[in-house]
Order: sequence, then structure tokens, then C-alpha cells
Amino acid sequence: MVNRATYQAAKLVAPSIEAHFAKHLAEANAKGEVDLAPQPPARVIEAILDAAFWASLRKEEGHSPKISIAFLPPEQAGKPLLFNQTLPLNPNVLTKLAPGVERGGIHIGVWHDGYQLHIWGTTLNIPNYCFVVDVSEPGLLVIKHRRIYGFGKYTNVAVLKGDQIKIVEEKSAVTADCPAMLLSLLDLTAHSYWNDSANILIQLAVSMRAHGRGGAVLMVPSGSQQWEQSVIHPISYALAPAFKGLADLVRKNRPDSSEIFWQSALKREVDHLAGLTAIDGATIITDQYELLAFGAKTGRANSSAHIQEISYSEPVQGGDPKVLHPAKIGGTRHLSAAQFVFDQKDALALVASQDGHFTIFSWSPTLHMVQAHRIDTLLL
Repeated sequence: MVNRATYQAAKLVAPSIEAHFAKHLAEANAKGEVDLAPQPPARVIEAILDAAFWASLRKEEGHSPKISIAFLPPEQAGKPLLFNQTLPLNPNVLTKLAPGVERGGIHIGVWHDGYQLHIWGTTLNIPNYCFVVDVSEPGLLVIKHRRIYGFGKYTNVAVLKGDQIKIVEEKSAVTADCPAMLLSLLDLTAHSYWNDSANILIQLAVSMRAHGRGGAVLMVPSGSQQWEQSVIHPISYALAPAFKGLADLVRKNRPDSSEIFWQSALKREVDHLAGLTAIDGATIITDQYELLAFGAKTGRANSSAHIQEISYSEPVQGGDPKVLHPAKIGGTRHLSAAQFVFDQKDALALVASQDGHFTIFSWSPTLHMVQAHRIDTLLL
């Protein structure tokens, strides 16, 4: 149907991606799910990745493309924007289209005529398990699909950066004491809603990465002051009373008619909170999303020892847990977050690096140590 790719990573990863979609589409069919996308063959996956990669290295009027490509026929796209004549799928056409389709939620629709792949238009709607390739930055491609239930960030299948290939390992979610946030990112079949605790944290993590300055969020139990033992006083930006903008919105019972407005308000509050993480120091919130302080400096609790080891893993093939000293996985933010969770075992820490890495720190009663899960592969 299509020519072979010249981007070598596309050739290597295509069979694994084909198997992933075949498995999940077969399971969904067996369960009687509807509105399912077509199965993408390896040759199609390879060709779309090839065109997307070479397009990502080009520029249009000084800007690198940021596009999303979806493999589906226009009949499955709801109310698509259809071109009068289809366009060939190649890097030149993708680069020319990019300025008009770079906003979130817009997909370039790709299908075939039985022989060649072509671009038929754009769409805001795609079916379940639709094969999608996002061009995030030059040389960086993210393969993903839409979740089958409810709200939720698209599920990432693999990330390609130049010649580096990271394939998401779904079974990493079955490890002991896995944080709910990681479970939500990996569980493709779980019902998911805007105000799920895990989804709020996912939105917060995405927003923290977006400002590119790095930051840390420490989530502590509501109604407890135990965390203050691990913070250096005075706190530059302590709040009294706690700010409850996000907390009140999450708890609010809203009528269905105002769902879209509620979602917009929630995004504003999440972005507001994420913006504060760019200030030097940690942002401290409760597990009810009440903002207690930001710009806080953490320190070792008086009764605690220095943390010496953590269990570090990444939910990709080859990312199995390793026991390391926390200084081995990042800088001061990572070490401070690991020490904080070591001292405050009922806390959770989210750390974004300036280079885009993102790590969740939590206490594992099973391992009896702090566990660190690097999840930026799932957040792209």
C-alpha cells in the first residue's frame, strides 16, 4: 500500500505498535464496545511515523510543526472538515498545514485509497482506540489513542525521540503500592472523570511541565500539621486561610448543562496552581486541593535520618525498578522531594524538571522505602 520508511525507528517500532492496537481492539470488540477505530497495519504506522518525523525537522516561517495525525476514514470523524481534493501524505504538505492545525484537539485525518495514504481534512472527533501520532517538537513523536471511557488524557503507547524508542509497559501498573495517578495514566479501560483525584493531578502535572521552569508539588493529608516539621520556617508564601479555589471547584455539584463551563473553570484553577510551582521552592497542597503555601523550602525532620535509597522505575519496556541513591535521578528538587516523602510517609510529591522530566515520589509500605516513578513518557 505504501512506500517503506527512511526513518529507521519507524521501521523498528511499527510491528510492536500494530500488535498493541490489534490486542486492544480485539478485546474491545469482544466486550461489545462500539465506535471503534480501524486497525492500523504496520506498513501504515511506519509510513505515518516517517512523514511525521521528517516534517518535525522542517520549519514554516521560522516555526517547527506541532501537529496531530489520526488514522481514520472521514465517515468516522463526526463532522469533519473535508478538502475538495485529498492531499498526499508527505513532510512538505504536513509542514504547510501545521500553522492552521497546531491548537490542541485538532487532528489531521489520514486514510488510504487502497494503494496510497492521503490527507482528507481535519477533525475534532475521533473514535475509540484511534491511532494518533503527535509531533511535539523537532524529532519527538508520541504515539497514542483516545481512552474508551469518560474524560482523560489520551493514552500514550510509545515515544520516539530521534533514534530513541520508549514503548509504554502497561503491566508496570500492577506493581505494589502503585500511585493512583500512574494507574490512571496506564489503565486504558477505567472509567475516568474530570474531578477524579488522579485526573486532577494529571492535569496539574501536564500544566507544570508546560511552563518549562521546573517545580515541585507536595501533597499532604488534609487537617494535619505534621508536614510542617519538614519545612524550613518562616515560609515565604504561607497562606492563611488556605486558598480553596481548586478545592471548592472539585467538590462542586454541577448540572450537566454547565459541564463545559465547569471544565474551563477547572483548567483555569489548575493552571493557576501550576503557575505557582515556577517560583523557587515547593508548592504545598492538601489531598483536598487546598493550597497551603508555595515557595517553601524543605528540610530533614529533626527525628529523621538522611534518605539513602529509593526504588526508581519508568513505565516503559526496560524501565524495571532499581534501588538507587536519590541524588542519582536528579538535582536538588528530586532529593528534597524524596527526603520529604521519607519523613512524611503519607505525603505525595510531584517534581518537574526544566528539561521536561517528571517524577512521582510516594512511600511504599511493601518495599519499606520511597518509590520514584518517572512518568514524562506518559504526559507528552
